[in-house]
Amino acid sequence: MNKRITNKLFAILILLLCGCALPEQLPPCEDNILSNHELAQLKLILGPKDPAAQQPAARRFEKGTDKPLDLSVEQAMVLALQNNQDLRVGQINPLMAGAFEKIERGVYDPEFFAELEFTREKRNEPDQNGTLTEVEEDGNNAVIGLRKKLTFGTTVEAAVEHELIDADREPRAETARLGLSITQSLLRGFGPAVNLVKVRQARLNTTATIHELRGMTEALLADTETAYWNYVLARQKIEIFENSQAIALQQLDEIRQRIEVGILPKIEAAAAQAEVARRQQALIDARSQLEEKRLRLLRLTNPAGDGQLDIPINATSQTAIDPQPITDLHDRLQLARQSRPDLNEARLRQQQDRLETITTRNGLLPKLDLFISLGKTGYGESFSDSFRKMDENTHDYSVGIRLSHFIGNRQAEGRDLVARATWQQTTEALKNLEQIVDLDVRLAANEAERTRQLIAATKATRILQEETLKAEKERFEVGATTALLVAQAQRDLLTSAIDEVESVVNYRQALISLYLVEGSLLERRGIELSN
Repeated sequence: MNKRITNKLFAILILLLCGCALPEQLPPCEDNILSNHELAQLKLILGPKDPAAQQPAARRFEKGTDKPLDLSVEQAMVLALQNNQDLRVGQINPLMAGAFEKIERGVYDPEFFAELEFTREKRNEPDQNGTLTEVEEDGNNAVIGLRKKLTFGTTVEAAVEHELIDADREPRAETARLGLSITQSLLRGFGPAVNLVKVRQARLNTTATIHELRGMTEALLADTETAYWNYVLARQKIEIFENSQAIALQQLDEIRQRIEVGILPKIEAAAAQAEVARRQQALIDARSQLEEKRLRLLRLTNPAGDGQLDIPINATSQTAIDPQPITDLHDRLQLARQSRPDLNEARLRQQQDRLETITTRNGLLPKLDLFISLGKTGYGESFSDSFRKMDENTHDYSVGIRLSHFIGNRQAEGRDLVARATWQQTTEALKNLEQIVDLDVRLAANEAERTRQLIAATKATRILQEETLKAEKERFEVGATTALLVAQAQRDLLTSAIDEVESVVNYRQALISLYLVEGSLLERRGIELSN
């Protein structure tokens, strides 16, 4: 008897010591938090839908070299999908949402349970002579079983129980019991429509996060492509400013030569010198803008994979494009209503709120449960004997109902009102978003059409400004005009040349914005997300 007490105390002491473990004594966390299988679920499928339209592979920048990174617009988008840190953060959201869906489904997993209990009691009892005698009674109780919740609102539990009572003044008694209990909700919590709400909401949330990731990916591609063309435009502007500065210097040299021979007064040099200074000022600004565009493009593409921003870039894609008029606005509006990620996500959020009203409406009902318990019991003087004697006519059963309900039920009514109001709010917000989507597409289409028409207009303006400058120079040669008017013609030509290259880039960027607001940018770039 004393040996059993010692063993029990020793086991309790071990449990207490384990509970006193300090955090620094625990094993360190692993560097790889997610498994390889879980990390594989985060990857994007970056293949074109048409295998014949394979994009050139993007190479990783070689560290320790001053060689510029040759980068096309297609390679920039692939690098952004592979290396952009913001996208890596967003890719984890669907994985987390899927885990929450798994949690909700796990509510209906079978639950194994077991319990082991040791008891000891000392008491004084009178014997046959009326004398108080100390009595010791030891007891052991063990239970093992399975419990499972069903979507119908049913809880089923099956268990095997064994009990041992060993007292000084009584014979050793062992009891075995097989039990089955069923509890069925009859009002609140009845039926799959209510009990599967959380699972369906979690599933909708998983799909919503995928649409959210799609929207993030489209925005990243749009930003990357826009940043690429901004960088190309900044490079073209520098070339134009450098050519313009060379022309201004040549004009200044010619004026100085004419002043030296006495053809022109010295005052004519001031306008030419101011024009050279203005060209130098514009060139400084253009080089600064080029550096800014390079840094923004590197931040989005992250070619080195570590956020390095000291990488020179050589943009290889050309801005030339064949502009086409937009004649299918109605089809684009329909496409946007079907494909916009934010619109699809909003529809799913509305469905989540509608499902919540099912739960809160059911919560208005009283809690009424039907319970049934069945058991078969065997009694014996040993462990095996107690189970062997279950064949005898010893059984038990119980049937009943359990009712509970809050008087007034204000808490449930408040939850139901909040759920219905939230559903109404998301419904109105969805209608508002649909109108905004239509407006976005119409505005983007209008901007694309405007920039398309400007391409031809700015080209014609630049050609006419070249003729104007040529005429002013000829008039200046014969003394019919001044250096100031020649400089003004040069500035007008410079402005028209800048407008011409900007119109092409603006048209490309307007198309990107149009594809983005209609939700077709990924498909148009041959990219799809894995489920």
